[in-house]
Amino acid sequence: MPPRRRTDPADGRAALQAWRADPDGVPLATRRTAVRFALEELADVAPGNSVEVRVPPDGAVQAVEGPRHTRGTPPNVVETDPVTWLRLVTGDLTWDDALASGRVQASGERADLAGLLPLQAARPR
Repeated sequence: MPPRRRTDPADGRAALQAWRADPDGVPLATRRTAVRFALEELADVAPGNSVEVRVPPDGAVQAVEGPRHTRGTPPNVVETDPVTWLRLVTGDLTWDDALASGRVQASGERADLAGLLPLQAARPR
């Protein structure tokens, strides 16, 4: 069963569009909506529970098919800040560049999201 959406897709796309138009001036609530929508999109595109993607303080999601994580620290974790996450999902930053610069921390054999980013729903229409 796909994860339940908390962010209306229209609101999420509008928040992403607003962030792309003015990344430094977008209200905090709008940025958080954009981040949460993008996390939900990732879970939709790559359903599963083997990788925990964390974007503190805005949100987290479990995604990617594989062994289910139930207790303790997940074996596959991706963590980054909100701006880096939005740049990754919109295609403004590549996965490899984010890793090389230390803007993304990824651990575990399933934690490579390069094949999933950027997200189609995050691209301008």
